[in-house]
Formats: sequence, structure tokens, C-alpha cells
Amino acid sequence: MPISETDHIHLRRCVALARQALESGDEPFGSVLVASSGEVLFEDHNHVAGGDHTQHPEFAIARWAARNLSPEERRRATVYTSGEHCPMCAAAHAWVGLGRIVYASSSEQLAQWLAGMDVPPPPVNPLPITDIAPDVPVEGPVPELAEEVRALHRRLHG
Repeated sequence: MPISETDHIHLRRCVALARQALESGDEPFGSVLVASSGEVLFEDHNHVAGGDHTQHPEFAIARWAARNLSPEERRRATVYTSGEHCPMCAAAHAWVGLGRIVYASSSEQLAQWLAGMDVPPPPVNPLPITDIAPDVPVEGPVPELAEEVRALHRRLHG
């Protein structure tokens, strides 16, 4: 499914959430859960600055969806995110049974950007979502938004 103007609107919100995370002293990642009706159900940004690196917004979305949505509602929902899910979040997404993922920047892009800034690699390999959750429909990256995300990471690590 091609990325629509509605997808762009939600992805821009994710980038704004990532910017908010950065401005509050955290890593720049933001995500939004949208129902099939178009209603925004949940949004969040990273909260890993306190030392708990499981506090990713995609993981929070999976937990919230498991508690608040039926399996059918989860399957029909879309998760938008500033950066492609890490393996932990991709697994949570699949286990909870969420639907489509749309991301602004890929894990591969992030790994290249961080390497170019001499940032040590993370403790978990940055695998594509489809390597972890092969049945989840995935769209991205979106070049113009990926550049905005890259600029946020440059601010963090520059």
C-alpha cells in the first residue's frame, strides 16, 4: 500500500514527538497508534533516558493495545513511528497482533547515521521488522521525513 497523505500527517506527528523527546533530554523517537477509523488512540515518545531501555514508544503502544483493544481492532490499527521498530518492539507488535507499520526512517539508515557520527552500535542488532515479524505489513522509509529524523539524531550526538 503506498504511503498516503494521511500517513504523512501521522508520520509528521511522530517526528514532532521525537523532537519533543529530544527536547526533554531523551532519544528522538516518537510513535502514534491509529484505529482503522482514523482516530488517534495512543501516542508516546522514548523514555529511555532514565536507564530503562525498554521504554520505547512502540513497546508502550503494544502494551496499551493489548489492554484496550480487541484482537480485531489491533489487527486493523496502524502504528506510525519516526524510526523503524527495533527487534524488541517488532516482536511485541507481532505478539500483540497489531496491523500495519509505517515508519519515517529505517533501522539501516539509523545504523549508518550513528556509525558516521562515531556512536557505538547498540547491544541488539538493528534488524528490519520483516526479519522479526514477517507477516506484518510494513511501509517506509519516507525520504523527506527521514532527513528530519536524521537531523534530530545529529542534534543528540553532534
